[in-house]
Amino acid sequence: MTRGRVPLIPTIIVIAAAAVMVALGIWQLGRMDEKEALIAQYAANEDLPVLRGFEPFSPGASEDTGHLDANLFRTVEIACDNPRDWKGVAGRNADDQSGYVHMFACDEALMDGAPGSVLYATIGWSRSPQQPEWQGGTVSGILSTAADDYEVVASEPQAGLEPLAKPDPGDLPNNHLAYAGQWFFFALTALVIYFLTLRRRWRDDGAKRK
Repeated sequence: MTRGRVPLIPTIIVIAAAAVMVALGIWQLGRMDEKEALIAQYAANEDLPVLRGFEPFSPGASEDTGHLDANLFRTVEIACDNPRDWKGVAGRNADDQSGYVHMFACDEALMDGAPGSVLYATIGWSRSPQQPEWQGGTVSGILSTAADDYEVVASEPQAGLEPLAKPDPGDLPNNHLAYAGQWFFFALTALVIYFLTLRRRWRDDGAKRK
C-alpha cells in the first residue's frame, strides 16, 4: 500500500469530533464522582436527627437544615391534616412484594423552597389500588422524591395498610461510568473508521497509478 495525501478538512473534522467525544467522556467521569458524593451525603442524612414541621424546607431555613434536596433520605415529620389528591401507584412493600403504595398531597405541600412541586405523604402499601380511608394526621418517615414532586415515606403505615419499602440511597443509579465508556468507544470507532477509509483510498490510488 502506498501512503497518499491526508485530506486536511475531513481530517480536522474527524479529529475535532473525536476530541469532543473524549471531552464528553471525561465530563461523565466527573459526573460519576459527583453522583457518588451525593449518594454518600444521602446515606449520611439517614443518621441525622428528625426534622419536624415544614419550616426547615423554606427559603429562610437555617444553614444547618438547608434546602429540601439537601435533606433527602432524612427522617422528617410533617402534618397532613387535610389530605387531598389521593394516588395509588405501583410500588413494593417492606417484604419486596408488588402492589400499590397509597399517597396523599398534604396542606404543607405548597413549598416555597421547591416551586411547582408537591409534598406527598405515602402512608402504606396494599394489593389493591382502592383508596384507603384516612382522615389525615402527623406522618413521620423518610423524605424522598416522587417524579417531579417529593414524598415522605411513612415509617409506620396508616389506615390499616402494610409497611412500605424503605427508600435506600444505594438504589440511586450511577451510570456515568458506562456513559463515559460509550463516548470513548465512539471516539475510537470514529478514528478507526476514518483510518480504514484513508487506507482504502490510498490503496485505490496506488492501484490506479500502476
